[in-house]
Amino acid sequence: MVRAGMDDALLEKLHEFWGYSEFRPLQQDAMQSVLNGRDSLVVLPTGGGKSLCYQAPALCMDGMAVVVSPLISLMKDQVDALRVCGISAAYLNSSLEQEESRQVLREVRAGKIKLLYVAPERLMLEGMLCMLAEIKLAFIVIDEAHCVSMWGHDFRPHYRELKELKNIFPQCGIHAYTATATEEVRSDIAVQLGLQDPEILIGSFDRPNLTYSVARRADRFSQVCEVLDRHPEEPGVIYCISRADVESLSESLNDAGYETRPYHAGLPDEKRAANQEAFIQDRIDAIVATIAFGMGIDKPNVRYVIHAGLPKSLENYQQESGRAGRDGLEAECVLLYSEQDAMIWKRILDDQPDEAKKTAFQSLQAMQNYCHAFDCRHRHLMQHFGQDLDQDCETGCDLCRGDFQQVDDALETCQKILSSIFRQDQNFGSSYTAAVLKGSKDKKVLANRHDQLSTYGLLKHESLSTIRHWLNQLVSQKFLTKTAEYQQLRITDSGWRLLRGEVTPQLMRTTEQSKSEKARPVKKQSQDANWEGVDQSLFEQLRDLRKQIAGDKGLQPYMVFGDATLRELARDKPKTQAEFLEIWGVGQKKCDDFGQQFLECIAEHMT
Repeated sequence: MVRAGMDDALLEKLHEFWGYSEFRPLQQDAMQSVLNGRDSLVVLPTGGGKSLCYQAPALCMDGMAVVVSPLISLMKDQVDALRVCGISAAYLNSSLEQEESRQVLREVRAGKIKLLYVAPERLMLEGMLCMLAEIKLAFIVIDEAHCVSMWGHDFRPHYRELKELKNIFPQCGIHAYTATATEEVRSDIAVQLGLQDPEILIGSFDRPNLTYSVARRADRFSQVCEVLDRHPEEPGVIYCISRADVESLSESLNDAGYETRPYHAGLPDEKRAANQEAFIQDRIDAIVATIAFGMGIDKPNVRYVIHAGLPKSLENYQQESGRAGRDGLEAECVLLYSEQDAMIWKRILDDQPDEAKKTAFQSLQAMQNYCHAFDCRHRHLMQHFGQDLDQDCETGCDLCRGDFQQVDDALETCQKILSSIFRQDQNFGSSYTAAVLKGSKDKKVLANRHDQLSTYGLLKHESLSTIRHWLNQLVSQKFLTKTAEYQQLRITDSGWRLLRGEVTPQLMRTTEQSKSEKARPVKKQSQDANWEGVDQSLFEQLRDLRKQIAGDKGLQPYMVFGDATLRELARDKPKTQAEFLEIWGVGQKKCDDFGQQFLECIAEHMT
């Protein structure tokens, strides 16, 4: 009965402040852990509603909740969004003037703040800890908790100091949240934070609203433009590996009539902040950013994410691609890769200590295997994080859509490839092996007299890139492996079984753009289930109004209302404040502040 009562209280807060009428998966259990004071580790994918797991309980408890966050921009976004909903929140970080910080501390001591966001290094200062010891502390949240683990994709040494929190505040619940963590990382998070008998809640890593596709990078500019043309006037993120690629691609896109801005660590702080603000305010089409630099974007209506270069790990890819469709609506994730990308990453990662480098190289290989996989992309990602997909996604990825052509004589072709590797004494890499099979007159091939091998030229009718692609597919299927230092190809036990014809491999034949991709029409908005019954003309008017209100109040547009709310408004067309309050995502404070303007816009459209 107690639980039922608390659930009612939580739902009441969700509806009053956020306009939601139900919990998302695992939110209810995560909130109960907070209310019960039991330490917890919650892993939910981007867009799974992690923030609500601690924000809603904070409103049901006495005292103030402290939220540890690694990025200044994310702190500000979270606090602004909470204040728009009518919730007292603040942050302490280096962006504040001294007097602004003093004012926040005065409000904290006066009990006027329910959620305080702070960076880990600021939290662990002696003065800060003493101040927190003097007030009523409800609980502590460690956001982006993967940063505490060396095995995570964004390790931050300052996060290691947070282990002391359990000793300093032994009666206070510690709650760790992250979007991407393998089992190894999850275990490390619990140990490094000193969590005591934590409730561990792992959500599904599947993002069914996202469609995934992978293609070899041929003409990067044209391939990127094809995606942008499928999403006119919709926001997107384009990732590149290097700063130079970011600058050149953004400039080329702008010259072609698109509106983009670059974003990387080499830009002056003011310009980088201005470029991000232009993207968040929907003033540009896309932000072009480095993979290696964390953007801290909290923007739910990103409709596409393009990786114009290979990410360094599946954890990074899951988090970066997961910035698409955080509002639960349809979004597209496109990965364009080149074999050269892996070599670039190896040079970047080569300076790390041996153990860290080994882990990084393993992560990079797992990322390459994803590119050359045959299984459903959704399933592949889930299996990496220790989960499984009950059935293929049918149309949610390029493989399930049938965008690739299976090679009919895969066994014979693979046996030719492995035979050549064997006859080369398993002492050469992919490019060289492809050259031998192609029948190249390369000086090195001739000098080694490998033009005399029986396998020389066996695949002369195939392109070098296709043969290299097949070699990578054989590595992905574990018929081959690569040595760590020189990337020499070696035949595995499974590979020897393949040579004997005991197992059947798969091979995919790809072209620069598959026939099915060329033939597949661009999906119209009206064809999507999320647009059913939506007056799209009204939706655009509501989006313009949202942008105007956000600009006037210095807010990000999504903080006024998200796209899902605007679509429901354009579908249901409420006429009164009471009807407006029934729309998903409309809380009381937002109804009071913005309701009349939106109702007038709807009424004017209908006249």
